[in-house]
Amino acid sequence: MKKVWTIALLAVLILGACEKEDNSKTRYEPSRNRVITLPANEKTGSATLLQTQIGHDGKTCSGCVFDGGDLIHVDCMGDGNYCAISVAVQLQQAGYTINAVTTDTFDLTSEDFFLMPDRSLDYTDDKNNHYYLNIPGQMVYRDSTTLQFTFTGLFFSNSPAYEND
Repeated sequence: MKKVWTIALLAVLILGACEKEDNSKTRYEPSRNRVITLPANEKTGSATLLQTQIGHDGKTCSGCVFDGGDLIHVDCMGDGNYCAISVAVQLQQAGYTINAVTTDTFDLTSEDFFLMPDRSLDYTDDKNNHYYLNIPGQMVYRDSTTLQFTFTGLFFSNSPAYEND
């Protein structure tokens, strides 16, 4: 009987120790969804890097994007957190409207479209103020002249507007 209690007590201690270790790891983990302001370049001005997790496994998706009238699955697009992406953009603000235009032609995809899920990205400005850059979910199409994508309707807030998948 003494051995059973010893084993049970040992199991509780081990499980408790593992739980505490896991909590400490996630408490200090940087956000996977964030905005990084890149240093200004004399020729192009400042750029902003958006980092987030998007997309889902094609095995569980019968189709989420219409392409040529067919519903298909495209990796690393849409809801989920299957793929880590980083894309450099120029933020453009006119009044309260904020748009983000990609600066590299193929950072996101080689397709002519991109299904962006709604995301709230951690952002800290140059005065160390913490905000969220919120991107509404949208289907964007490559500009036929510049070959860039433009995300529209972005906005800043004090708390996340969207729950990231």
